[in-house]
Amino acid sequence: MAGSKEIRTKIKSVENTRKITRAMEMVAASKMRKAQERMRAARPYAEKIRQVAAHLSRANPEYKHPFLVKRDVKNVGVIVVTSDKGLCGGLNTNILRLVVNRMKDLESQGKGISVCPIGNKGFSFMNRVGAKVKSHMIGLGDTPHVEKLIGAVKVMLDAYAAGEIDAIYLSYNHFINTMKQEPRIEQLLPLSDELSAEDKPGNWDYLYEPEAKQVVDELMVRYIESLVYSAVTENMASEQSARMVAMKAASDNAKTVIGELKLVYNKARQAAITKEISEIVGGAAAV
Repeated sequence: MAGSKEIRTKIKSVENTRKITRAMEMVAASKMRKAQERMRAARPYAEKIRQVAAHLSRANPEYKHPFLVKRDVKNVGVIVVTSDKGLCGGLNTNILRLVVNRMKDLESQGKGISVCPIGNKGFSFMNRVGAKVKSHMIGLGDTPHVEKLIGAVKVMLDAYAAGEIDAIYLSYNHFINTMKQEPRIEQLLPLSDELSAEDKPGNWDYLYEPEAKQVVDELMVRYIESLVYSAVTENMASEQSARMVAMKAASDNAKTVIGELKLVYNKARQAAITKEISEIVGGAAAV
């Protein structure tokens, strides 16, 4: 059995760790509320522009944007949204596992793959596995900004427009609630014509002012910006929720460990006292 001094040192160490995890839990809870507010504010716009884009893909305008044209897929681009920091449970592991499985499926079909990691965890992982990193973005902070995000994504869009990439997918953690986040991979380009449950299938058409090219080009830029920004806000809300839950679990586990160590310490102390009393009684009997 370990000595009393060693056990006391362990108890003190675990107590200090618990103070840190408790503080991180409270910080994550505060950031989580703000991240969820940003995520909920971005959702309606992203859903609406996704709906308009789906309608546009079913329309027959006089101008056809390259993002609307489907082609034979030989090379694929994947935008991977992860967190910059760890200590958020299996959040990053789940999304990276999903992406790796999809990449293996695509490679088995003979398709080339380029990735654009957003977040330090995804960037480090893709470098470790030897993936072809086309562009990357790290250090987003607690508040994402579209102008920072679109730079790395534009490299992928330019490659798509140049014909180097034939399809682009967007992967991120979709926020469901504080306890549950779902890793997703969605097709970003070419534009999907899948409609939501509320929409009825039919023929869609629009009147453009001043001209179709100017309106559609601007719409496509907004479409990409809104979906990437929405994915990042979803992932940040998921990250803070997962970190709060992970730190709470760590604090609870530390409390359990402290209780067990104190029990061991009391047993060791009681054994030492009993031994001392036995020695005193034995010495007195000998005299």
